[in-house]
Amino acid sequence: MSSRNRKIYVYRGRPRRNNNFNTFCTVLGFIFLICALDTYSKKSENQLELVNDEELLTLIKTEKYVVVLFTKKDCEVCDNYETELIHIREDLVDSLNAWVVKAVNSPMVRLYSPTKEPALVFFRHGNPLLYDGPLNDELMLHTLTDNKEPVVKELSDDTFEHLTQAATGATTGDWLVMFYSNECVDCQRLQARWEAVGSKLKTRMNTARVNKGANGAATSRRFEVQEVPSFILFRQGKYYRYTLSKHDVASLVSFAEHGYKNARGVPVPVPLSPFDDLTIAIADYLRENQWLFTVGLGTFGIGVLLALWHKIRSSKQKSPEKKKK
Repeated sequence: MSSRNRKIYVYRGRPRRNNNFNTFCTVLGFIFLICALDTYSKKSENQLELVNDEELLTLIKTEKYVVVLFTKKDCEVCDNYETELIHIREDLVDSLNAWVVKAVNSPMVRLYSPTKEPALVFFRHGNPLLYDGPLNDELMLHTLTDNKEPVVKELSDDTFEHLTQAATGATTGDWLVMFYSNECVDCQRLQARWEAVGSKLKTRMNTARVNKGANGAATSRRFEVQEVPSFILFRQGKYYRYTLSKHDVASLVSFAEHGYKNARGVPVPVPLSPFDDLTIAIADYLRENQWLFTVGLGTFGIGVLLALWHKIRSSKQKSPEKKKK
């Protein structure tokens, strides 16, 4: 065989055998890749995207709508919630362009749910709404899509009477109001539940909140609100104070619907005059800072004793002069 034929043999022989082997490896790798992607796709379809607390905070701050399932390991009820939420995930993405994720064993759940996991929370521009309903995908979808915007209104001293017309019992309807303060931890943890209360009552009455420690201080004094959180129903010129220690969604909704009938209705007072409001503000301040009252009383007592001592000393100094004359 000539050298030329030998080259042709080498060119047409061994490389052809290597090409077949390479092709076989390529096809095998392609099949393996397809199987891996299919397995991953099926696994992703059966699970929600997992995020940590830092990622979740970023989503809440930057995204318009975020649906979060707070869950934990080895929790059958949590798994059932995740299954129901997976059924409506595509609908939530299509209708709201929402992120649908889960957080496992996150301490953040204490900010939104008193019963902890499982807890389904819907963030609208960062404003949380706790889902408080049965484990049903259709009802979950209806609740989330029907509450795209926050329901609870923020009232202040300037807007309270104008919007509620509480003293006149006029046309704006009934109002269920929560009094809170920025320093109250329990009030902060009530925000998601209070939105849930508002979502259940929004076709029948208004739901609002007033900041007792800031721009709602005068309104709080007007209705003698001493502790926060406090809840008052304003209905037809009267107000009814919620006195139960339970702050769950069902109890608050029940009070607004019919439980108020067991409470004493008090006629709504007219707004306080500036002088009356100042007087009550001073009394409240002394009540909240009793040490000031103690110091003031002690100072007054010392002043009285000093005045008496000075008077006695003056009388003793005058008496010898009279005897000398």
